Amino acid sequence: MKLKETVHFKWYKNLLILLLLILCFQSSAWITGADFAQVWSNSNQVTAFFARFLHPDFSYLPKLVSPMLKTLEMSLVGTVIGVCLAIPVSFLATTVITENRWLSTIFRFLLGLIRTIPNLLLAALFVAIFGIGEATGVLTIAVFTFGMVSQLMFQAIETIDFGPIEAAAAVGASKLQIAVWSVAPQVISQFASYTFYAFEVNVRASTVLGYVGAGGIGVILNSSLALLKYERVSIIILTILVTVAIVDQLSERVRRSFL
Repeated sequence: MKLKETVHFKWYKNLLILLLLILCFQSSAWITGADFAQVWSNSNQVTAFFARFLHPDFSYLPKLVSPMLKTLEMSLVGTVIGVCLAIPVSFLATTVITENRWLSTIFRFLLGLIRTIPNLLLAALFVAIFGIGEATGVLTIAVFTFGMVSQLMFQAIETIDFGPIEAAAAVGASKLQIAVWSVAPQVISQFASYTFYAFEVNVRASTVLGYVGAGGIGVILNSSLALLKYERVSIIILTILVTVAIVDQLSERVRRSFL
């Protein structure tokens, strides 16, 4: 029996990993100046928070219907706009259609640049430019969806069968005709799947955009936290969780039924 297969070796190996994790934890606390003793000293505040948070104010639920619907509308409209913009750009970002490496490189660089911007930062920039409101949230979701879906779409295009493309080119089809009749039928199901996936992600993301004034139920959540109304915070979070779970289930069933 080799040394690596013995129980003692595995025990020492696990102990070494545990010691390394403890060392990393202590080093991180020392570098960042985190004081965990102060966290434990606020245990009374934690107890008071959960004492109110665990008792949701269900009487506030009717007032959450309209903001939650606005959040869903923001997600839906933003997703549709983003996907509509992503479809032509995804074709331009791949050399399968354009056969121009420079053009595809430029579009890929722009898509990579857009995807590096976090949602909240993007929303904060748009709030500063266009002001507070649901329109800002829709614009934020549209740009985020555009960057994400374009990346997924042009990667899907590059994995298709080139046989139909070569056949269409042989009979003198234009690049637009090749894109519509030779490429699109091969990736339409993936496009639809990415659209539903983007909508699921956007529903979850749109609930947080309200923190920076981008509209939706996040605005109410932010104000409730600021006013220390934890009973309302509890019912708002519960409403968001239920809504997101329903959207995820519906989206999954639609994808299984039609795709």
